[in-house]
Amino acid sequence: MNALEALLAEKGTLLADGATGTNLFDMGLTSGDPPEEWTLTHPDRIRTLHQRFVEAGSDIILTNTFGANRHRLKLHGMENRVRELNAAAARLAREVADAAPRKVVVGGSVGPTGELFAPLGALTFDEAVDAFTEQVEGLKEGGADVAWIETMSAPEEMKAAAEAAHRAGLPFVVTASFDTAGRTMMGLAPEGLGRLSSGFACEPVAYGSNCGVGASDLLAAILEITEAYPQAVVVAKANCGIPVIRGDEVVYTGTPELMGDYARLAVDVGARIIGGCCGTSFTHLAAMRQALDTHEKGERPTVDQIVARLGPLVSPPAAPQPSGEDGESGGRRRRRRG
Repeated sequence: MNALEALLAEKGTLLADGATGTNLFDMGLTSGDPPEEWTLTHPDRIRTLHQRFVEAGSDIILTNTFGANRHRLKLHGMENRVRELNAAAARLAREVADAAPRKVVVGGSVGPTGELFAPLGALTFDEAVDAFTEQVEGLKEGGADVAWIETMSAPEEMKAAAEAAHRAGLPFVVTASFDTAGRTMMGLAPEGLGRLSSGFACEPVAYGSNCGVGASDLLAAILEITEAYPQAVVVAKANCGIPVIRGDEVVYTGTPELMGDYARLAVDVGARIIGGCCGTSFTHLAAMRQALDTHEKGERPTVDQIVARLGPLVSPPAAPQPSGEDGESGGRRRRRRG
């Protein structure tokens, strides 16, 4: 039993952390600069990020490595520092987790490459596996408990990252972003994620959804997953409300009260690992911790009931596709976690 499975067995439901990018911008990160570089240039700020999440009640903290693969890092001339950056980031998170007064799991954040898979683009499956393996080996070297493969869209990319975790000997979690009419950008439906995971190199510890658009949309996706796979350990890591552009800033509308209600609903729809993504601050996370600690699982809500409490769907599902269409083509992702 790995560290994540052990903590799940002990506590039943776990609270993951919140946004990385949003909170680092509040600490001084400038738009266009790679947050991964801060692991080396501002380790004190990355340590503070993790520490504040732990103080807010997180059971899981994710490393500052969302874009720390060779394809994303080459945009900043750092493609030769993959292992160094990932190992250093995992060590910082491990340091904070080990000093915590309770058990805290370190998830090694693994985001998309941002490249198109062949035949739509130049990236081959084997090249993707090699890139992800390089990253996951660095995370493992630094002390990550689990590879946290997140904000994925293309099935091939999820398979490649899962294969990399298997090669590196690290258990893994996979979450997709269902942000396009109830599917990922490359057409994968929530229910299809369960089928896809059965074809991975080995079984994930958990799978589910993160980021996307609003919290209502994410929980609608989780409803589909838990209905199809009621025994699965499912992750719900929603954005803090709905993103709204105000001037030159993207502001998330979620209040601590809304995120607390989202956490309660996430339990009711069957999620066992619950956290926040873009816009989720330490204050929001503390409200979610309190909500989880005082909530007893209730009846499974409908989408209409979720919408009544959290707000409208931002990207409502489109008409059902013909049977068997699960979006098997690769895609480009530029989103950064948080």
